[in-house]
Amino acid sequence: MEDKARMYQLNGVAHVAGNIDQEPTRVITCVRRQQNMPLHERIIPYLETADLYHLDRLISQWLWVNEPLLSAFVERWRPETHTFHMPFGECAITLQDVAYQLGLPIDGEAVSGCLTDFENLMDNRRPTWEWFRELFGELLPPNKVKQMTVHFTWFHERFWDLPADTSEETVRIHARAYIMMLLLSQLFADKNANRVHLRWLPYLALMDDLGRYSWGSAALAWLYRCLCHGTNRNVVNVAGPLQLLQSWIFWRFFSLRPCGFDVFEFPLASRWATYLPTTDAGDQRVVSSRLCLDRLRDRDFLWDPYSAPDVAAIVHPDILVEEHRRLWMAAMSLIYFVAIEWHQVDRVVPQFGGVQHLPQLALNIDWLHAKDGRGGDRWFSSYYQE
Repeated sequence: MEDKARMYQLNGVAHVAGNIDQEPTRVITCVRRQQNMPLHERIIPYLETADLYHLDRLISQWLWVNEPLLSAFVERWRPETHTFHMPFGECAITLQDVAYQLGLPIDGEAVSGCLTDFENLMDNRRPTWEWFRELFGELLPPNKVKQMTVHFTWFHERFWDLPADTSEETVRIHARAYIMMLLLSQLFADKNANRVHLRWLPYLALMDDLGRYSWGSAALAWLYRCLCHGTNRNVVNVAGPLQLLQSWIFWRFFSLRPCGFDVFEFPLASRWATYLPTTDAGDQRVVSSRLCLDRLRDRDFLWDPYSAPDVAAIVHPDILVEEHRRLWMAAMSLIYFVAIEWHQVDRVVPQFGGVQHLPQLALNIDWLHAKDGRGGDRWFSSYYQE
């Protein structure tokens, strides 16, 4: 419905879709990490306060991802529209999917701030490592630190055990470490697979306020950014909440769904907790996955999988609150620190039970896509306000 030259402007520049003939068996490697920290009973109230308890239920088992299948979907992702372009039209992962699949809040304040320069950009002007010692009880050995990141193993070694007679202040310290690892492993994983970034210090300093943030929109912003980055033909790794992408595929495309997963609970992504993809002949499986997507028709896509009675029977009631439902259909910005993406749901109205109209022209956010936090730290919520 829009000018093809503009809609597919990236094909001749760097989009992998313009390079498939040269690399027909290209498979993207999914960079993921597992938290592997035990959940002690006394930490659960802190997760509930932060609205992250549903997410934690997903990590009891490692959720494997089908890399050839995800690679085929990345090829059909368009950074110009933030939708997958399929033979039957456009479809997308939306805030509705985040709420149902991961059980995350989608309403609330933006997850933003600065990345490293807390001393100069925040009111209390506290040196970073002094703040770290106050929040986690001690300073790190030099071999566990690299710039503004901490090695995963330090958190495992330091916070694995929580004795039953521990004071409540020590429980809070353990809860900070657990939540930090949970966010980095399940929602905001990047390609530093074995390191934890310190951008979360201002959030962990105010543990009782964590529930006021829109974790769902931040996670979707990061997934969008990772997909946009992954479409570059020179990129070989992709990070982000890939369990959300895969669960969305299995729920929406029943012809791509693995057999034998008929029982599910909330959040819906837990349905695939025991899924184990085959690992042989990945180059041939990406060709097969690509062919499956080429043959898809409108009837192969479930436009409204969440209206089924068995889904309605288990969904958490907070998901169905009217103000949340209105946000599902809002075309707006999605914010995660320096990553600003766009929720262009006016292009996928049938996913909400409507009839597709002629959408607005896709926004050109190339300038925002070029921002990755390098070139000087800022208080991003103010810097990007306009």
